[in-house]
Amino acid sequence: MRVYLAKNYNDMSRKAANIISAQIIMKPNAVLGLATGSSPVGTYKQLIEWYKKGDLDFSEVTSVNLDEYIGLGPEDKNSYSYFMRSNFFDHINIDSKKTYIPNGLENDEKKECDRYNLIISRCGGIDLQLLGIGNNGHIGFNEPGTTFESETHRVTLSEKTLAANSRFFESIDKMPKYAYSMGIKNIMQARRILLIASGKDKSDALYKALFGAITPNVPASILQLHNNLTVIADEKALSQILSTHTISPGGHIL
Repeated sequence: MRVYLAKNYNDMSRKAANIISAQIIMKPNAVLGLATGSSPVGTYKQLIEWYKKGDLDFSEVTSVNLDEYIGLGPEDKNSYSYFMRSNFFDHINIDSKKTYIPNGLENDEKKECDRYNLIISRCGGIDLQLLGIGNNGHIGFNEPGTTFESETHRVTLSEKTLAANSRFFESIDKMPKYAYSMGIKNIMQARRILLIASGKDKSDALYKALFGAITPNVPASILQLHNNLTVIADEKALSQILSTHTISPGGHIL
C-alpha cells in the first residue's frame, strides 16, 4: 500500500489522473474500472484536458463501471450512465460499445448480475480500478455487512448512503433505494486499485479502512489485503491518519 498526500481536491485529482494516464500509455487497451460521485469528477476533467491536448488516446480502452441505481434508465439525468457520459465519455474518444455499466432497468436480478460478471470476465479482468469511499466505508455500493466473497449483486442502500446521495435528487424520497453493484470480490480481483478521498467527512472512514480491523462492517478495510493499492487523499481526509503517522514522499506510512 502506498498513500500519497495531496494539497487539496484539485491536487488529488491531478495525481489520480497521472496514474490512470500512465496505465493507458503503458497499455493502450487497458480495462479501467470506473467510479461515479463527486470524488472522481476532477480526475475525469483532468483526463479530458490531456486528451484534448493530444496527450491521451482512449480509442482502445474498455471501461467497466462499479454500479447503477435500479429503476433508472441511461437517459435519466440521475443515472450513473448519464453521469459517465456527461462527465467523461462524451468528451473523449472511447468506443461507446466498450463502456459497460449495469442495466438499472433490468428487473431480473440474477440475469443482470450474471451478465455483468461475465462482461468483467470476458474483458480479461480489470487492470486498474478507481474507487471513492463512502462515509460508512463502502466501496462501490457495497454497504457495511457485505460479504467479501460477493460478486455483482443487488444492494439495498443504507440510510447513510441515501442521506449522502440525496443531494443529487429533488428529495430523499425521489432517490432509488436499490442498486446493482460490482461486488467486493470483483473489485479485489483488479490488478491495481486506486482509492481517492477528499474532505474531513471521509477521515474516519479512511482511517478505519487503512488501519482498522479487516471486517465486513467496513467494506473498504479489505483493501489492506490487496497487493497493489494506491491511496491519494487530501490533508483533511488524511487528518486522523496524520495525527498518529507520517507519510513519506514515496507514499510510505511511517
